[in-house]
Amino acid sequence: QLQLVESGGGLVQPGGSLRLSCTVSDITLNYYAIGWFRQVPGQEREGVSCVRNNDGSTYYTDSVKGRFTISRDNAKTTVYLQMNGLQPEDTAVYYCAVDVFTKVTGDYCSKYGMDYWGSGIQVTVSS
Repeated sequence: QLQLVESGGGLVQPGGSLRLSCTVSDITLNYYAIGWFRQVPGQEREGVSCVRNNDGSTYYTDSVKGRFTISRDNAKTTVYLQMNGLQPEDTAVYYCAVDVFTKVTGDYCSKYGMDYWGSGIQVTVSS
């Protein structure tokens, strides 16, 4: 069973930075896309940022553009989310997820398309 191991969450003051990491347990996995989602209690899980494996295309939800950056290591088994300029509205549980199968629609950052999920990591932005 594939596992996604997340790290890097925590408490940070507004304007601060955090870097999340997610490592895929199966280094031979040839996934379609990998990325980060977040969820606040009582709200829908939303796609924050994803990267498509074959061409490196990236997606960012509008609220994080210019502040968050997604990247991967050379082996493409670890994905990072560098979060700068954090605001209280970024407070959520962040989940790493992998989409294994190519989507004919080209959508690569939908929660409905993800096949494996990490357990989630808390990010709290508060003074």
